[in-house]
Amino acid sequence: MDKPLHETLTRWRRHLHANPELTLHERETSAFVQARLAELGVPFVAGVGGHGVVATISRGSSNRSVGLRADMDALPILETTGAGHASTKPGVMHACGHDGHTTSLLGAAALLMRDTSWSGTVNLVFQPAEEGGGGAKSMIADGLFDRFPMESIFGYHNWPGLEAGTVAVHDSASMASGNRLIFSIKGHSGHAALPHLTRDPMVASAHLLLALQTIVSRNVDPLDSAVVTIGMMQAGTAANQVPGEATMRGTMRTLRNTVRDQVEDTIHRIAAGVAQTFGVEIDVQIPRGNPVTANTPQERDMASEAVQRAGLTLRRDMAPAMTGEDFAWYLEQRPGAFVWIGNGPADGGRELHNSNYDFNDAILPAASGFLAGVAKRALEG
Repeated sequence: MDKPLHETLTRWRRHLHANPELTLHERETSAFVQARLAELGVPFVAGVGGHGVVATISRGSSNRSVGLRADMDALPILETTGAGHASTKPGVMHACGHDGHTTSLLGAAALLMRDTSWSGTVNLVFQPAEEGGGGAKSMIADGLFDRFPMESIFGYHNWPGLEAGTVAVHDSASMASGNRLIFSIKGHSGHAALPHLTRDPMVASAHLLLALQTIVSRNVDPLDSAVVTIGMMQAGTAANQVPGEATMRGTMRTLRNTVRDQVEDTIHRIAAGVAQTFGVEIDVQIPRGNPVTANTPQERDMASEAVQRAGLTLRRDMAPAMTGEDFAWYLEQRPGAFVWIGNGPADGGRELHNSNYDFNDAILPAASGFLAGVAKRALEG
């Protein structure tokens, strides 16, 4: 990538960082993407699955096609970086690097428009609502793969702590499935001095919380990975009352869908046992989030080859993360690969979802180059 394009992308990225928009509210971000695509001479369709934009670049006579995806939304976090391009919207910031992902896909569009060495069709998917808003599913439901045919799809996430510009390609799973956990415990309220006349949902909740922690240690194969975490407990309004209801909320993560099913069944079994033991009712809801983000073998190898062709450092030894990524929904529809590109050191709080995080503009050439390169590699078949 030449210096002028890198400087342009840096300017675009910092504009997006200064003007973040939350999940399902990416109107101005989408308009910015559309304006930049128009400048590049790339045709696009807006309003796909909400604020999504799909741009299409075709060249030559090949009927092969491929998709590249970037996410656009920000998080409800107050930025503390002190950067000159820091968020201008208090309580909203790009704490996960989606501003960089969007910009690098625009960079890939610029590179592909300049390059006459390839033939086929590349669909550039600018996705809204990745942070729990179901953006991938919304775009699929709006006919993404029917309206914009693609044989495979590729994407990436920046990764703090991995050397800047290094690309990690996982053999299969790169990120975990994600389910929410909601427990509603209904007992019988009464005076705190007369507990024998009550059915205490708080005691039941405490036992449920502890029992849930045995799932990973005593029900999941030690060679598999799983997480069950309760992050919220709510009950009671008076210190001298046993409340009638309690609520617990949390999350579960697994790296294999079969393990996800096993953990769900165990949660229901434990909740039923605790309810019977303490004479309370426990309603369990486990809304399923994204499935496991797992690379398919052929596309994984294409991604690795594209990294090497681009002269970037390739890592094949990184363990997957228990974070979730709704790119997984695309992989349920089409083969593909989702890689990590190093963002550099994570010291000083520069981790994902941290208020001091910032995307590293120095990796824009590597990210754009990888995206353009893997698209060309996929079109070769």
